[in-house]
Amino acid sequence: MTEENKQPLEEEAPETEAAPEPRPEEPAEKAPKGKKKKEKGFTFTKEQVEQMELAARQLETTKDQFARLAAEYDNYRKRTAKEKETLYQDAKADTIKEFLAVYDNLERAAAAPGGEDDPHKKGLEMIFTQYKELLKKLGVAEIEARGQPFDPERHEAVMHIDDENFGENEVAQVFQAGFLLGDKVIRHAVVQVAN
Repeated sequence: MTEENKQPLEEEAPETEAAPEPRPEEPAEKAPKGKKKKEKGFTFTKEQVEQMELAARQLETTKDQFARLAAEYDNYRKRTAKEKETLYQDAKADTIKEFLAVYDNLERAAAAPGGEDDPHKKGLEMIFTQYKELLKKLGVAEIEARGQPFDPERHEAVMHIDDENFGENEVAQVFQAGFLLGDKVIRHAVVQVAN
């Protein structure tokens, strides 16, 4: 090491007269006024200061990297949770969509003319009611279509009629019920649109 590297960067505090040793009966804080105790200072070489500055920069870099990594992990966790929920909802919608053909058949059978006192028809209506309740518990709702304004997001128009009894672009008849799972359309309602 050269002599200039060994030079202290901080000067030691100048020496002042030391206060007399306190007597056992006197508290240590009561030193005579005007006299200071000698404070011990630290001296560092230029190399030590440079090393401390380098260590401080490395610490800041490490802190920044840690904060970024923590934020990235948090975003990853939120993204995967959302993807998992979306995947579940899509699988649920696909499964329910396959069972809607059974709904259509039960609806047709319940609407068929026949003896109201027939036990088979009553049993079929009970099964259809139970099926509707099951869909409701799963969060599936039928799209209200008849008498509603035509909405291409929810309805699929297959016929058009001119009828003064209906308003402009009003659904006149529903051929096949449409269904929603939450806000997502599982199946569009197949409708006839008036005017």
